[in-house]
Amino acid sequence: MAGMPGSTSSAQPERPGMRDGVCSEFTVFSKIKPGHADALREDLAALAGGSSDVEARAALRQIGTLHDARHVIFDNDTRHMFASVFDGSWDTYIDDFGKTAVGARFDKVFSHTEGFPGVTDPGVKDWFLARQAPAGVFVSSYPDLTVQQIWKNQRVNEAFQAVLDIPEFRAALDNPANAELLATPAFQKLMEEAAG
Repeated sequence: MAGMPGSTSSAQPERPGMRDGVCSEFTVFSKIKPGHADALREDLAALAGGSSDVEARAALRQIGTLHDARHVIFDNDTRHMFASVFDGSWDTYIDDFGKTAVGARFDKVFSHTEGFPGVTDPGVKDWFLARQAPAGVFVSSYPDLTVQQIWKNQRVNEAFQAVLDIPEFRAALDNPANAELLATPAFQKLMEEAAG
């Protein structure tokens, strides 16, 4: 795609995949090695639970850009789909998997697919690009919120909900000295949101 006169080119090449606000979609279709569907299914089941879940959640927090991900085996156990939604650049997203425990999980799952070079291999981006199919439509319910912002909002909400439950807060609501603050539209909206 040609740039506008006077514009600067990005250090990263343009990558496939649709964006909605800060969110990008990533969908990869790969061929399962003959005879590997059951092993892939077992590895996916192991990823879905067990004691390694704590490690995976910690790695996902370390990456900090993954909204959701899913794996699907289809076409009579001959094909595999990985689809996810993430924040930031495609290249950084792929690089981040190789830096955490998620990379080992990717290697284990994708080892059952044809030609996968390994998540830390310099050719892994080309492998993904050759198998990536951009969505025809991609919509996010919260296009302007990154994973980091969602986590922060959750922490703030949990803290605020805890404050609502302490007697000191209830006493402050009844204190005439706070009447002006309590009457502001912003405070009223905050209390309505907390109740809803």
